[in-house]
Amino acid sequence: MHARLVRSAAVAVAAAGTLTWAPAASAQPSEPTPSAPAAPAETPTPDAGSIEITAKDTAGDVLPGATFLLLDSTGQEAGRGKTDAQGKLAFPDLTPGVYRLKETSPGSPLHEVTADQDVIVTPGATTRLTITDPFKAAKVLLQAKDDKTRKLLPGATVNIGTGTSTLLTLTTGSKGTASGELPVSIRKTQFWVKEIKAPAGYDLYKPSKTFNAGPGAPVTVTVTNAKTATDPKPDPSDEPTHKPTDTPSGPGKPSSGTGAAEPSAPTTGTPDADSSTPAAAIPFGDSTAKAPAGSLAHTGADATPWLIGGAAALIAAGGGAFALARRSRPDKSTDDGNTEN
Repeated sequence: MHARLVRSAAVAVAAAGTLTWAPAASAQPSEPTPSAPAAPAETPTPDAGSIEITAKDTAGDVLPGATFLLLDSTGQEAGRGKTDAQGKLAFPDLTPGVYRLKETSPGSPLHEVTADQDVIVTPGATTRLTITDPFKAAKVLLQAKDDKTRKLLPGATVNIGTGTSTLLTLTTGSKGTASGELPVSIRKTQFWVKEIKAPAGYDLYKPSKTFNAGPGAPVTVTVTNAKTATDPKPDPSDEPTHKPTDTPSGPGKPSSGTGAAEPSAPTTGTPDADSSTPAAAIPFGDSTAKAPAGSLAHTGADATPWLIGGAAALIAAGGGAFALARRSRPDKSTDDGNTEN
């Protein structure tokens, strides 16, 4: 293009009658401008992942306000937040890898935080988790009491449970009480209590009692025991000192039954038997014979043999006297006859 412009200018000057030297211009090719070096191609970044949390309790209700902290594999904070009204919380744009999820608050006074756990984030995917917070345990205080005096009793052992499961076994100590914690799965749980060992000297409380307890709430359970019935031991002072006898105290006279000695009827010639003198040695008709000094008073139990012996002696003596009298009378008659003759 430059060459054409120069040639056209020279022709125009010649036509005007003026000759002017004008150097001819030659076209020079333009040099190419060096281009900037191309930027190296960038390595493609892996697709980010995310975590989505839903917080609930053991009864299935969502937990709004639960606070969570997310840490990366180096222990650095990767995010934190609270669950919304639907119990949800999301951590977006996370580099794939392993993270540590920590719950710092359940958002409710009735619940406990769950344990920490590891979460794996994969490229371009959302990892969904359901976090279940347990209810706080119910606090139970056991008391064993005397059913009459209401005195606290040590040594009572009970089982506490729900349904067919025994959850807790407690034994009252020296103060008559014991305490423990009961796990609950709903906001109001019914439990049963049954005594399996009674305090010393007391009967077992056989009925099974029930009570209700809520998360974190204290509750007092009382079992009552009655003293074991015992037969009273006989008092030695109440036993009789002398056993009454039914043996009559004398011939034809019944005993009074009181066991006391009764005086025997006075006799006019019947001596009392002496244990040291045989019955046959007692002189007949000797009214002066008396019992030896220091002998006990005669009772109905010991007088009868001696009276019988005395009566036998009297009969024998009388029979002998009668025989002698009969023998003496014929002899006298014979003597009298001889005298007369």
